[in-house]
Amino acid sequence: MRETARGCFVFLLKKSVMPGPGSYLIGEDEITGILEVLRSGHLYRYGSADDDQFKRKVHTLEAEFAKFVGVNHAVAVNSGTTALWIAMKSLGIGPGDEVIVPAYTYVATYTSVLFAGATPVLAEVDDTLTLEPEDVAARVTERTKAIVPVHMLGNPAQMDALLVIAERYNLKVIEDCAQAAGARYHGRVVGSMGEFGAFSLNYFKTFTAGDGGLLVTGDDELFMRAFGLHDQGHKPHRLGTEVGRRDILGMNFRMNELTGAVALAQLRKLNHITEQLRAQKQKLKAALGSLPGVSFRRLTDTTGECGTLCTLLFEQPEHAQQVAKRLNTTTVSASGWHVYSNMEHIIKELSERGYDIRRGAFPKTDHRLDSAINLSVGVVDGGLGSAFGINIFSSDEEIAAVAAKVCEAVNE
Repeated sequence: MRETARGCFVFLLKKSVMPGPGSYLIGEDEITGILEVLRSGHLYRYGSADDDQFKRKVHTLEAEFAKFVGVNHAVAVNSGTTALWIAMKSLGIGPGDEVIVPAYTYVATYTSVLFAGATPVLAEVDDTLTLEPEDVAARVTERTKAIVPVHMLGNPAQMDALLVIAERYNLKVIEDCAQAAGARYHGRVVGSMGEFGAFSLNYFKTFTAGDGGLLVTGDDELFMRAFGLHDQGHKPHRLGTEVGRRDILGMNFRMNELTGAVALAQLRKLNHITEQLRAQKQKLKAALGSLPGVSFRRLTDTTGECGTLCTLLFEQPEHAQQVAKRLNTTTVSASGWHVYSNMEHIIKELSERGYDIRRGAFPKTDHRLDSAINLSVGVVDGGLGSAFGINIFSSDEEIAAVAAKVCEAVNE
């Protein structure tokens, strides 16, 4: 058991490795929230407004998260993937439409477009490892309906330029914030700049409930559609169940009160989590210093990114591969379902539509990912290529030791 600076007790197995930063801060607040729900007997997200035993965890989570992001509305759902799909359907995206997405993102960004019936059109990423605006503009066609900027690895996408492109071509913007909860871009919280912002509560994420998701919007009509899609066509702004006419055909993607209790407790720690991550990352970067033939990924907002990972960009891919091997990790290009050319099922699906995305289709992205290594700061995930690094609780001595190993591997 470990006590944090905030005085909350965190239960960790000795020598255990947690997947994401929120996991390290699971403690009394989450336990208390879970017990409140269990003792109340109300596990369903709806209950009677007159029942003092109904704890309204999901309802409160939605209200507090909307306020945190700086928008009018939030819908709590069962995953970040669901949040993206609901955003697509709420905007009327479907068969015949194209949606521009980055060639470096998690597979859910693509599958949400495909399950909406539309076609994902991949675009290059630049040295931010987010969408390259010039390439996005070059891929707009008469069928393009939306852009999905992904705030990859906690680094906000280049929203100023992308919003200009969206306005020029009358495109919708869905921010994929799955890996960037708590990040800010020029003073604005990610998720507040597009028509929708989609967040994940998976256990790799900044704050977590094990799984789950949140969808935010500032638009009243879009909120009505999104809520109906997530809950069998029901209307929002109620606590109890509803019987009556419905205008929207929906499904069941609701969040339950147990998940809501954990997510709410974690949300209230989110600012603390991101502050700690940024501080840890600065220590790591300072300890690494200037490495020959290596630079750091370009950040779009140096004070607003999450700080979950520290990405090294090598001048030569061969150098990156050698260093990754010495550190018992991988280059970003070998990190699984975050790289377009590693997604065999997506390649097959799009090839049947006459769209070839096998390796080589996006040479700029290939080169950058071949030349990059992700060091963990708060997210330990082989699927991101971040199997080596530090965590949110690493001591100064541990940070120095990790930096020394990286320097040794680079210099060798």
